[in-house]
Amino acid sequence: MDRFNSARSLVRALAPTRPITCLRPDAAARASRYFVRNFPGEILYAVKTNPMPEILDAVHNAGVRRYDVASITEIDQITRRFPDARVSYMHPVKSRDDIGQAYFKYGVRDFALDSGDELEKILSATDNADDLNLLIRLAVPNFHAELDLSAKFGMAPLAGAELLFKCRSLAKRLGVCFHVGSQCMNPSAYGTAIHMVRDLIVSSGVTLDIVDVGGGFPSAYPHMEPPPLNAYMGEIALALKTLPVGDGCEIWAEPGRALVAEAASTLVRVDLRRDGFLYINDGTYGSLFDAGVPGFIFPARAIRPTGKVSGRLAAFSFYGPTCDSLDFMKGPFMLADDIGEGDYIEIGLTGAYGSAMRTHFNGFYSDEMALLTDAPMLTMYRPGAATDWPSADGPLRQNTGNAS
Repeated sequence: MDRFNSARSLVRALAPTRPITCLRPDAAARASRYFVRNFPGEILYAVKTNPMPEILDAVHNAGVRRYDVASITEIDQITRRFPDARVSYMHPVKSRDDIGQAYFKYGVRDFALDSGDELEKILSATDNADDLNLLIRLAVPNFHAELDLSAKFGMAPLAGAELLFKCRSLAKRLGVCFHVGSQCMNPSAYGTAIHMVRDLIVSSGVTLDIVDVGGGFPSAYPHMEPPPLNAYMGEIALALKTLPVGDGCEIWAEPGRALVAEAASTLVRVDLRRDGFLYINDGTYGSLFDAGVPGFIFPARAIRPTGKVSGRLAAFSFYGPTCDSLDFMKGPFMLADDIGEGDYIEIGLTGAYGSAMRTHFNGFYSDEMALLTDAPMLTMYRPGAATDWPSADGPLRQNTGNAS
């Protein structure tokens, strides 16, 4: 894979005609090291966030050996690549075939569920195995999340307590998991959820072996800057102390976005400018889904193949390359006011749910990649620090605006 010191040098060397995913694996490694060192338990990387081999290797080499998976495809990918990996099947709804294959072919023992029907499927597909680790997914408030994930999965406390009690005699190890929502902007959400777990333990009268605080750990985006990650770790640690569990209770987390968002950017070309709208060669059906559907604003900078762009900034919206009018990214994205056809834009922080969500719709697809050695455009982690701590003041801005 070609390596460059910046997107600007890439543009001037290659003048690419298709979108390019610009990888920064070191950023994924730095974030992973922070979580391994600072979370009070086990880290399970959420594979769905970015399953690219280069990113998986960076996360693994930084000390993450456990993985949150949602499909047989993910299980197969991880177990083939990392023989020392432990995978946990955290999708609450699975087919009987996939449960059986996960258990018998791949040796998976950790299964999430949120209904009695799913429990019956798991028991049936594993021939009533006696070595199952079962985790009941509890529905918790997603008030502080940019993407609410509470509607599709999770049990109400009363039903959850009943299922938890039933599973105690069936599971080798029993746990509770939850998800506070994607891009959680307030650490208190974890405290609230953990206190709900405490109430669930009391009402069910069972002993827990595992508490999984899920994902939701944030990244930093323009106009969406969360508190420092240390605040999340502190909130979780304090809340965990209130749980009536023994010293042998395992604590898990499933970070995804926070580990890999900074590990990639997307380089696109402008095909047309129409007033405040730029028609670019990637979009919501490509690696920019989050810029379109949930409307995240990403850091962006203009790059001119020759010469310099203006130092004055203007607000732009993007249209992607497909014929669908829904292929639209409102922004605003702040770019040089003289940007036009043939110029390029580096869109930062697309390492999470970027390349993982690309489609072939309308025939527009690009799997071209390059390695960049410069810093991410925006970061939750202070670069160059010996211990890789997050910034004490929160997110650190870098390299936003324009590149000549």
